[in-house]
Amino acid sequence: MQHPLKSCHCCGLIQQAPEVTDGQTLHCVRCSSRIAELGCRIKTASRTAAAAVGAFFLFWPAILLPILRIEQLGITHQSSILGGTLELFRHGSYFVGGVVLLFSIIFPLTKIVLLIELSLLEIFHRKHKAFTLRMMEHFGKWSMMDVMLLAFLVMLVKLGDMVEFSFGPAIFAFTLCVAMSMLASLSFDPHAIWED
Repeated sequence: MQHPLKSCHCCGLIQQAPEVTDGQTLHCVRCSSRIAELGCRIKTASRTAAAAVGAFFLFWPAILLPILRIEQLGITHQSSILGGTLELFRHGSYFVGGVVLLFSIIFPLTKIVLLIELSLLEIFHRKHKAFTLRMMEHFGKWSMMDVMLLAFLVMLVKLGDMVEFSFGPAIFAFTLCVAMSMLASLSFDPHAIWED
């Protein structure tokens, strides 16, 4: 009996995938990465969808609520990510504002929405799945929410003595959104979207 062929998502080796019983996993013969078994689409998709939907709902308070409260020389100012981006545009810093808008708001949101589409909604026709998958991978490479979180932590260390500031309520939503987005990306299996 001919076993179906499966491609390893890590090294790309195409190999025969023998049937596995409950509790067993199939591993690549070249790199030993775990290969998802056939028929696991519902389990994989539901895990990815849950994390992506969680990231989507956390995204809005993360960019709309105040993320930083800065006090310098008795003057207090607090700002959200979106508010800070708009402030950059208002003060003429169009390049920096555009970079923050694209890489910290638009690209991460697009990646999350495309993950939800591929794992849960399936609004697009089957022939558009490849394009949607390529778009999601492309936007995923350019979304920089995790880098922005790291920048906030570096700022906390560097400016600690000069400026008194504290994190606002958005930092919790922001951190959880980054974690849920990363979890959705890690649990997403691109091979499973082609199973019926």
